[in-house]
Amino acid sequence: MYVRDAKNREEVWLLDRIEEMGLDETAFRSRDYVIAIDEQRNEKAGFGRIRIHKREDDPDRCELTSIGVLEAWRGQGVGAHVVERLVRTAEAEGFDTVYTLTDQPEYLTQFGFSPVDPDSLPAVLADRLATKREAIQPEAVPMTLAVEDFEMPAKRREAFKAAEADDGDDEPTESAEDFGIDPDEATYKYDTS
Repeated sequence: MYVRDAKNREEVWLLDRIEEMGLDETAFRSRDYVIAIDEQRNEKAGFGRIRIHKREDDPDRCELTSIGVLEAWRGQGVGAHVVERLVRTAEAEGFDTVYTLTDQPEYLTQFGFSPVDPDSLPAVLADRLATKREAIQPEAVPMTLAVEDFEMPAKRREAFKAAEADDGDDEPTESAEDFGIDPDEATYKYDTS
């Protein structure tokens, strides 16, 4: 399992997953995303986006957004590693602080994110919060993290190393008896005697 930058050819896949999960696709650009991949099955497991907000009268701001994990991969550290990759990318781009506007703040607190008073947000993020609350996440909470304070819980790192898709194959195996066939008496598959 690893996390890499998204490729342009994955745009349709990303847009479909974003729509399915009810995430934010505002100003979508596939090159802003990272994708978690299971290298053994070559299967996508999760994704997230770094969005840079630029305004002439304000310093650039970095937002982590549209973080999603496919249901079969949840609870295995995939989202944690997507968040880690986004934070490291922001740091590489020169940001000391990242923001996120989320309706699941309890998930992000494990990495060191903390809530921010909406009134103290930079103007561009205050506008974005209002839009996000109106459009897709009425319960969105602004949070921030100093990139140097990012912490990866050990259990998330270990879970990611052993992550496997839960394909939902929990259905019982059907037997001949389930179809009224006595396997000791039947001489071949379609015996009707």
